[in-house]
Formats: sequence, C-alpha cells, structure tokens
Amino acid sequence: MMNKRQFLSAMAASAILATAPMANAADEIYIPLISKGFQHQFWQAVKLGADKAAAEFNVKVTFEGPDSESQVDKQIDMLAAALAKKPAAIGFAALDSQAATPLLKQAQKDNIAVIAFDSGVDSDIPVTTATTDNVAAAALAADKMAELIGGSGKVAVIAHDQTSRTGIDRRDGFVDRMAKEYPDVEIVTVQYGGGDHLQSTEIAKSILTANPDLKGMFGTNEGSAIGVVNGVRESGTEGLIVIGYDSGKAQKEAIRSGLMAGAITQNPVGIGYETVKAAVAAINGESVPGLIDTGFYYYDKSNIDAPEIAAVLYD
Repeated sequence: MMNKRQFLSAMAASAILATAPMANAADEIYIPLISKGFQHQFWQAVKLGADKAAAEFNVKVTFEGPDSESQVDKQIDMLAAALAKKPAAIGFAALDSQAATPLLKQAQKDNIAVIAFDSGVDSDIPVTTATTDNVAAAALAADKMAELIGGSGKVAVIAHDQTSRTGIDRRDGFVDRMAKEYPDVEIVTVQYGGGDHLQSTEIAKSILTANPDLKGMFGTNEGSAIGVVNGVRESGTEGLIVIGYDSGKAQKEAIRSGLMAGAITQNPVGIGYETVKAAVAAINGESVPGLIDTGFYYYDKSNIDAPEIAAVLYD
C-alpha cells in the first residue's frame, strides 16, 4: 500500500509524459541535479564540483534543492519538474530512499540515466551512486569517540533523519561499531533534528539536561553537528567530547577553539564532480562503476591545516 509521498510521486510520474516537451536533438546536453537542500554549505561545495565538471565536459547543469532537508514532498516535486524537461541524465540525492521510486521508474522507462549522489535510494535504477562510505566513516567517528572518552561512559547521537540513506548509514555505522567494539560505552539516545541547527540545538540541550553524566555527543551532518556545538555552548556544559560530520565555518571554528574534538569530512566537491562525470559517461554509453567512493577523512585541531584535509574542507 502506498503512503502519501509515494502516491504523490506516482501521480507526478504519470503526468510527465503528458506534459513534457520533447527534447530537441540540437539542444546541449542537460543534466539537472536535485540535492537534499540548500541550507548547508556542504551543498554549495557539491555544486562547485558539479559546475567544474559541467565546464570540463561541456554540458549544461542545474543544481537545486528544497529549503530544508525535511521537505521530502517539495524535493519530489522538483524531481518531477526536472524529469518533465526530458534531460539526458539526472543526478538525485534522496531525502527519502523510497518515496521517489515511481518517478525513478518513469525516468528509467524514458531512458534518462539516474545518478544518485550523496544519499542513495533503495533501488537498482541508478546507474551509480557517488557517495561517501558513510557506514565506515561513522564507525571511524565511533572509534575516535571511544578513544577520547576512555573507552567507557554514556554518549548520545543527534542524526539528521531516519529516512535518507546517509541518515540511516551514519546512525547505524556509529551505533553498530560501539556495540561491537566498545561494550562499556552506552548510547543513551539517538534523536533526529532534521539537519536543522536550531532544532538540533534544542535537542542537544534536552539530552544534556536529562543526562548530566554524558561524556560525548555525535552529530551526523553539518546542521546536526552545529546544533550539538550550540547546545553545549548555550547550556554551559564543559568537558563533553563532541564529534561532528562535514565541515563549514562554524564547525571549523569549533574545532580550532576546542569546543569540538573533531569531525568526519567528506569530499563534497568531488561528489558533485563525479556525479556529472558519471552522468556524461552514461549518456555516452560508457561503463560506469556501480559505486563511486569519494572518500572521507577525520580531522581535528592537529591536522585541520594539512593540505590533504584543507582541500576537502569548505566554508
């Protein structure tokens, strides 16, 4: 039985053929990218990579996303509108790993190559997914957390969502590593702030109030991590080990000041670049690997200025 989002997606898919203009063979190759949002600097960095590839491969790329990462229905509408233009290929970073399935099936039927980026979908329709190994990256965050709290104690997680592939994988990567390797570390709660730093701030303060003996907190994306930092600052908590994900000005400043112990950084420019590169290859009938691992690093005060780290951080 379809839920509301899947029903709306199916209706949008059925309308595409009736409303879409036919592509002109003389038109330049068009590849729209539908991201998870625009509220984080991460997505601006992904866009930079996509624009770089567009210039290199001489294709037209557009980049858009909803205002916040909680607007699944709005993202579905954007995906439907982009597919209605009959692009040669499309890049898609799903907020909900299942809700877009009817639209993706329509894209497949119309021979529009789908390239998933950052956050994959529960489907074999995408030609490839350009992404971070989020399970491994979050497991590394758990290793660092356990080391910094001395291998025992209470910690908490603020995740951006429980519907996207990144939200699920980062939560599970962290939680599962702790359960397997660090039995004396207790995860007291996993809560979801929608990737919104204001909402995540309030959640962090609530967790800290309920758990005065908490030793550490992990934020699974830029907004979640900034929320944790703000929650710690506003509550006056001292000595808490904070580990984040992504970068951006606020996180970099928190690491330099010592308020945040460290963070996982992805390669957002690389994600955008590889998405467009893979789309062009698929359009040209070239083979594309089923997964494009764009890499990740752990950074802290000791290596934040190292060339290999600085190259993948963003403001």
